[in-house]
Amino acid sequence: MASNTAREPQGRHQSRKAAASGWIGSALEYYDFFIYATAAALIFPQIFFPKGDPTTAIVASLATYGVGYVARPIGAFVLGHWGDTHGRKQVLVLCMFLMGFSTVAVGLLPTYDQVGLLAPVLLVLLRLVQGFAVAGEISGASSMILEHAPFGRRGFFASFTLQGVQAGQILAAAVFLPLAHYMPEDAFNSWGWRIPFLLSFLVIVAGYIIRREVDETPAFAEVDKKGETAKAPIIQAFTDSWADMLRVVCMALMNVIPVVATVFGAAYAVQAAYGIGFQKDVYLWIPVLGNILAVIVIPFVGNLSDRIGRRPPIIVGALVSGLLSFVYLYAISIRNVPLAICMSLLMWGVIYQGYNATFPSFYPELFRTRNRVSAMAISQNIGTTFTALLPALFAAVAPPGSTNVWFTVGAITFAVTVLAALAAFSARETYRIHMRDLGDPNAVPVDKQEYDRMREQTLQDARLAKAAA
Repeated sequence: MASNTAREPQGRHQSRKAAASGWIGSALEYYDFFIYATAAALIFPQIFFPKGDPTTAIVASLATYGVGYVARPIGAFVLGHWGDTHGRKQVLVLCMFLMGFSTVAVGLLPTYDQVGLLAPVLLVLLRLVQGFAVAGEISGASSMILEHAPFGRRGFFASFTLQGVQAGQILAAAVFLPLAHYMPEDAFNSWGWRIPFLLSFLVIVAGYIIRREVDETPAFAEVDKKGETAKAPIIQAFTDSWADMLRVVCMALMNVIPVVATVFGAAYAVQAAYGIGFQKDVYLWIPVLGNILAVIVIPFVGNLSDRIGRRPPIIVGALVSGLLSFVYLYAISIRNVPLAICMSLLMWGVIYQGYNATFPSFYPELFRTRNRVSAMAISQNIGTTFTALLPALFAAVAPPGSTNVWFTVGAITFAVTVLAALAAFSARETYRIHMRDLGDPNAVPVDKQEYDRMREQTLQDARLAKAAA
């Protein structure tokens, strides 16, 4: 096992505790982020914008969803720098506080009828804070889990970051379901929608309790102890890893799939202007069921990426989910609820997870410890910013009343997923490279047979430790 430990940082590895912290923290933080996404599609067009032109209100509301992503590159620069200079743990706690307080504030906002244009202005400002905060969550949590994980198990443990994100989406929709179903529509539009936002105060309390229990990672602690912490990690990231950052930007465009499923899909299905006529509470079950399946699938895909590599699941997930977007949107267009649910389960709950479960290990593995959070945060958030602006683009190029909305939006979606697949294909494989060698384009991966032996030993050690406990 000497070769296994020689290139791995020594220290206290808290693999399970770090994974639990990443899972719960991401679930809580993305609960905040996605209750906004749900409300932007279902409620905000009616209460924060003028009622005279429903098409304009829909486009404007979906644009406020995208505004949060505009702030993400800014947050990525600031929070990425913080994570690479002060540690992974500190940046995750900071992200959680910013997100929690801004989300509670959304639940206290006055409506357009009460204060006029000030209402959407305040909504946009708080959405900017949300976007800034969430920019450091995935990169910080993925880096923390990855750096705590044993060699040969990084894909499995890092996948729990995104399992937490999916769980947050389930919780966000699940909170809206009983409110949308049981409350009178007038009451729901008046004050009921505020309840999920105000509940975010619990995020602040629970998230802090969870994240303070995790130690800093051995990899960052080693760099910090040796005095090798970068003073300007952002500059180093662009200097050393610009090509891999560009690849991550392109791969992060895969965020188009959840955008189509949860944001544009929701508006297309339920807004009266499109004439589809899905009931709000019925449509809300589609992303809930898809995410429930995703929570089950993600760790299996993460484990698979430890066996066959990171690139194959990402490439297959990108191409097939892009093709399925046509069928999903067509099912909505013909008002076929069972088919829409089945396509959501297949496209988003299963196939898309080839990408979604793998990128939390693949992205940080492309970069060095000293600038890992910055490089991943900046490149990933630039990519997701582009996709977040797509709902407004979809509504503009395929507005209510136009023909073949499903085909137009599906074609754009598939083109984006093809670009993401090509970016993954051009990247180097990373799953058999030791922690200290990550980010080095000339690093030599461990021989596959030796890697399998090491991985099996790691699994055996974990089973023995569990039995002893």
